[in-house]
Amino acid sequence: MSHEFHVPLIIRGEIIANATIVHGGRRGGASFRAPDLAEHIGKLTLRTPSHMADLYTISFEDILDYLVALGQRLDFESNQHVQEAFRLSCITSGLSESILRFHYSHLGGMFDRAEMRAMMERSCGVDYLEGWVDQGPSRFTGLSARTRAFGARTIHVIAGNAPIVSILTVIRNALTRSDAVIKLPSNDPLTAVALVRTMVEMAPDHPITKHISVAYWKGGDQAIEEAIYDPRGVEKIVAWGGFDSVKHITQYLQPGIDLITQDPKMSGTIIGKEAFADDATLQSVAKRLALDVGAQNQEGCVSARVIYVESGTDEDGVERANRLGELTFAALQHLPLHLSTPHKAFDQALKSEIDAVRLQDEEYRVFGGRGNEGALIVSQEDYPVDFSRDLACRVGNIVPIDSFETAVRSVNAYTQTIGIFPESLKERLRDRLAFQGAQRLVSLGGAATMQHNMEKQDAIEPVRRMVKWVTEESADGSMLEGLAG
Repeated sequence: MSHEFHVPLIIRGEIIANATIVHGGRRGGASFRAPDLAEHIGKLTLRTPSHMADLYTISFEDILDYLVALGQRLDFESNQHVQEAFRLSCITSGLSESILRFHYSHLGGMFDRAEMRAMMERSCGVDYLEGWVDQGPSRFTGLSARTRAFGARTIHVIAGNAPIVSILTVIRNALTRSDAVIKLPSNDPLTAVALVRTMVEMAPDHPITKHISVAYWKGGDQAIEEAIYDPRGVEKIVAWGGFDSVKHITQYLQPGIDLITQDPKMSGTIIGKEAFADDATLQSVAKRLALDVGAQNQEGCVSARVIYVESGTDEDGVERANRLGELTFAALQHLPLHLSTPHKAFDQALKSEIDAVRLQDEEYRVFGGRGNEGALIVSQEDYPVDFSRDLACRVGNIVPIDSFETAVRSVNAYTQTIGIFPESLKERLRDRLAFQGAQRLVSLGGAATMQHNMEKQDAIEPVRRMVKWVTEESADGSMLEGLAG
């Protein structure tokens, strides 16, 4: 069945709906029309920085008022723009309808006033967003300094694997008083549009509305991108996405443009021997592991893929790992439908790999993987499958080990989240894992919660980096004159 959606271009409150160019969506069966960006490219970026002054006529509390009101208007039952974004995502996303319905039904919850304030206090400090903050005494008599955080003109190349990326982008842009151009992803071109259209309908002349734009263009369009990635109109780029996407953007970097990357990551698990203390403990560990593998259908960077287990590698140890695999696969099949389902577009290349290792029963034991239900592959030696980087669609690989050294050495700069059991093991290993490159350590089962991740990601603070830290210094005139001799 063929589907076609219209994706408008929105530039600072102006909705341009003349969609003349057809773009193919992902996963087949979906396409959308969008305006010809080349006809409007001259007004997309903000070439006059002083036009951001209107953002400084409103207070931080005014911005919170605006965002809270926006969240209230994103009600799934009444907002037609949100409903349309949901319908398109059901076709293009790797997430099932039940998971997407849960996400789109809770968009407004992300606009919690207390949480947004806390995020900005932790990352920038509200005082720095509201005015010039004295930096205290200097070691040089007569010198003083004040610092303020200013918003920047930023291109956001966002990912489309979950609606939260669009929401975070809108919230972060508003709270930092920045000017955003959001490049829409082809696998979710309407969620950010739904948010910004609602902003236009709610407060068309508000400074926050006037400093956000959304546009779709096909990545690699050199004429478009050379016009956009120009330091006369852009100071920062926030880039999400795969390796090739981020690598592509780097060709446009030059002095005057700062790149903040949310690049591709892999996540995993380390489970200690305490998991095998008794059957009840093992059952509990299996349920928590199923969460880390299966939540959001393993579409996120946070999802566990390779699971190192201190079961031992002798015959009894491998059998313990096999038992964990069996229980985890069973738990995977019973996850709530708003968290995880059989994958609607199971990777057929991965399916072929699973079928192949199933025949190597001396090296691997496979639980599931007959259809799209997901699978747990248990290595019978202490090494993962050679296609571990391609694990997806709720497929994990349990690896029995004798020593944590194997697991620790597998961690590198591409490792984002590691779920660990028990807590005492997390505390023992956290410094070493951080040295290796790990960026987020969580209790087993907590990989997808992201309760403390609004302003921190991939071991950086993107919100803090989104602003410009400007310093104003004063010096005693006679002291300066004295320096001249």
